[in-house]
Amino acid sequence: MTEPLVLVEADGPVLTVTLNRPEKRNATNAEILCRLLDAWKRLDADDTLRVAILTGRGPVFCAGMDLAEIGRLRAGVQDNEWIVRLQDEPGISLAAYLKTYRPTKPIILAAEGVARAGGTEILQGTDIRVAGESAVFGVTEVQRGLFPMAGSAVRLRRQMGYAVAAEMLLTGADIPAQRARELGLINYVVPDGSALAKAREIADRIAANGPLAVRAILATLRETECLPEAEAFGIEEALGREVMASKDAVEGPTAFLEKRPPNFVGA
Repeated sequence: MTEPLVLVEADGPVLTVTLNRPEKRNATNAEILCRLLDAWKRLDADDTLRVAILTGRGPVFCAGMDLAEIGRLRAGVQDNEWIVRLQDEPGISLAAYLKTYRPTKPIILAAEGVARAGGTEILQGTDIRVAGESAVFGVTEVQRGLFPMAGSAVRLRRQMGYAVAAEMLLTGADIPAQRARELGLINYVVPDGSALAKAREIADRIAANGPLAVRAILATLRETECLPEAEAFGIEEALGREVMASKDAVEGPTAFLEKRPPNFVGA
C-alpha cells in the first residue's frame, strides 16, 4: 500500500507530523492539506497529547504548494477524495497552514533543507523552531505573480521586523538559517540531520510540564499580541487564575517539596 503523504505518529505525549512527499520536495497538495488539518485537530482532541513536532521527510522540508495542484483546483478537477474534500471545504487550506486554525497545544518545527513559500508560511504558525544549518527560508510567491495567502504578509513583519520582512516578501529572496535565527524567526540552528532530535528534546521538556499551564501561557502569548499592556494583563490574569486554582497547581509544588517528579493530570 502507498504510504500517506503525511505521517502522524504519537509517541507518549508527543505527536510527530511528517510531510511525506520527498520526491516532490514535500510540496503540498490536497491530501497533505487535509491530513495536516486532521493532525492538528487530533492534537487538540487527544488529552494524552501535549505537544507536536512538524517536520519533513527527505532533504527538503517543504517547497510550498504544488503549482500543478493549484491548476487542478482552478480547473475543478475531482479525481480523488482529497481534492473533492478540499473543494467542498475551501477553508481547509488556510487551517492546515496554521493561519485560521491553531491548536491549543504547542507545535515545534524541525526543518532541514529548503523551506520556501508555504514551507515558510506554515513555520510562522508554529511556536518553537529548529533548523539544520544548511536550511534556507523564503516567501517566494511574488516571483510567480502570486500572493502568500497563508499569513506571511501580516505575520512575518511581526516576527522579524518590518524592513527585513518587506525585503523577503517583495523580492522572494531566501535567508539562511543562521540569519533567520539572528532575526528571531527561528530558535535554534543545529548540525544538518539533527533538527528532529533537537525538536524532540524540546518537546519532551514541554510535555513534562503542567499541561494546563502550558496551554494557558500559549493562549496568553497569542491572545495578547499587539494589545495595550493593561488590556493584555486582563487576559493574562483570567487565564492565569484558572491555572492557579487547579489540582496541578497543588501537585507541582508538593512534588517539588517531596523531591519527586510531579504527576500532572491536566485538571
